[in-house]
Amino acid sequence: MTTTPHPHPTITPEQFRAAATAIEQEVSKVIVGQRELIRLTLVTLLAGGNALLEGVPGLAKTTLVRTLAEVVDCRFSRIQFTPDLMPADIIGTTIIAEDERGRKQFRFEPGPIFANLVLADEINRATPKTQSALLEAMQERTVTVAKTIHRLDQPFFVLATQNPLEMEGTYPLPEAQLDRFFFKIDVPFPSTDELVEIANRTTTLQTPQPRKVVNGPMILQMQALAREVPIATHVLRYAARLIAATHPNRDAPDITRRYVRYGASPRGMQTLILAGKILALLDGRYNVAFADLKQAALPALRHRVILNFEAQAEGVTNDDVVRGIVEAVREE
Repeated sequence: MTTTPHPHPTITPEQFRAAATAIEQEVSKVIVGQRELIRLTLVTLLAGGNALLEGVPGLAKTTLVRTLAEVVDCRFSRIQFTPDLMPADIIGTTIIAEDERGRKQFRFEPGPIFANLVLADEINRATPKTQSALLEAMQERTVTVAKTIHRLDQPFFVLATQNPLEMEGTYPLPEAQLDRFFFKIDVPFPSTDELVEIANRTTTLQTPQPRKVVNGPMILQMQALAREVPIATHVLRYAARLIAATHPNRDAPDITRRYVRYGASPRGMQTLILAGKILALLDGRYNVAFADLKQAALPALRHRVILNFEAQAEGVTNDDVVRGIVEAVREE
């Protein structure tokens, strides 16, 4: 997780909650249902993290990011990942250009990664070499081309989508890259009523238009305030016990020892705590509760727990294991 310095917050918790609620309301004008998806995506943005969305095509993942960019008044960029996409197609390249006097010189031509909200669409369709081109941008908020470091504008947020790995022509993301995603969010299929509402909104002349409610500097202020929310020592230790319980070689519950090969990294604990702080603010509190950490556990840990062959053979999923860990670890 990045350690980019944040401005000292000048907003209050009440202003934070009002702005976040307004963002959710405006996005909901376009996105039907999917309240948890919208909430978790917003939490990721306010944490200064990156999100990985998984779901079959056609569930409005692209529309969500485009709408969010409109509502927070930030520059939006979309990168369609394909098997022939190269790293330079993402980060940019150095070209030879002529000035007005006809002299040739090298000039950096920025790629689509130079935006505030970047949609990496179908990231697992690209080769590992191209996937890794995102790593530096996601982690350090910089891009290095020809030994020159270029800083990305703040706020910076990558939202990557991927199709389920059973689908043809996909490359699984390596564990090191998965760990750099703050949340992995599963996008559920809409209910029958939601399908009807989607049809009503998208097959008529009246298309809902969200309004801008915040801007980039305001998002940075909200990110800074979230980091100042206090967390009690016993709640902090609960988060540490949750992370330790994902490791089979520690004092772990039965479900971990039976089904887990590798547990979550310290980045998983950072995610739990920061997400808990934001969820507390969204709930109108200025302190983190056990319930906040439990609410964040599934999207924070499902991609950081690596299962063994026995889990795959018995059809046990990452979500099953994370839920079992949350049930097994006691609040103290």
